[in-house]
Amino acid sequence: MMALCLKQVFNKDKTFRPRKKFEPGTQRFELYKKAQASLKSGLDLKSVVQLPPGESINDWIAVHVVDFFNRINLIYGTMSEYCTERSCPIMSGGLKYEYRWQDDSKYKKPTKLSAPQYMCMLMDWIEMLINNENIFPTRIGVPFPKQFQQVCTKILTRLFRVFVHVYIHHFDSIINMGAEAHVNTCYKHFYYFIREFSLVDHRELEPLKEMTERICH
Repeated sequence: MMALCLKQVFNKDKTFRPRKKFEPGTQRFELYKKAQASLKSGLDLKSVVQLPPGESINDWIAVHVVDFFNRINLIYGTMSEYCTERSCPIMSGGLKYEYRWQDDSKYKKPTKLSAPQYMCMLMDWIEMLINNENIFPTRIGVPFPKQFQQVCTKILTRLFRVFVHVYIHHFDSIINMGAEAHVNTCYKHFYYFIREFSLVDHRELEPLKEMTERICH
């Protein structure tokens, strides 16, 4: 069922294709393969996210940020037809949490957007950052900028909000598509990673606190 959903997304809407790949032969590609092999081996997800001995923490974070972007982009794509201007006029996580958009270019102040608008702005903004060689360098010997982890914290914080919105407002759709196990696994992987490296403020995690305690032991 999930394979069918993903196939429909790829065929239906180019917007939600994974947009960033690692070049074969690069150290980042080798790290990516190592991370994927660990995932497929059935290892505990808490162990999978730990930095491999001798590897650069920034490279490890870069690989995961790009991978999570691709995965979460795809998850939202599977149920985007249920997330409309009409159903979700505000980007929120229940009645208690509302997320406003700011990007220092078009939206210089926090601005109220519908969930679909917010998601579109978010994915474009992340894509722009991860394709920026000055922030995510791909050439050997080119160092990461000093603010790299700060940028990644902002990216991951905003990606977490996608999970918040999907779980609180669209989980019935996820269940109906048979994608619950897939989304839960992706969430657990994401959660263990951001906790391992303290990349997202614990206050941002509050909206999904009860669910997290239930599925992330």
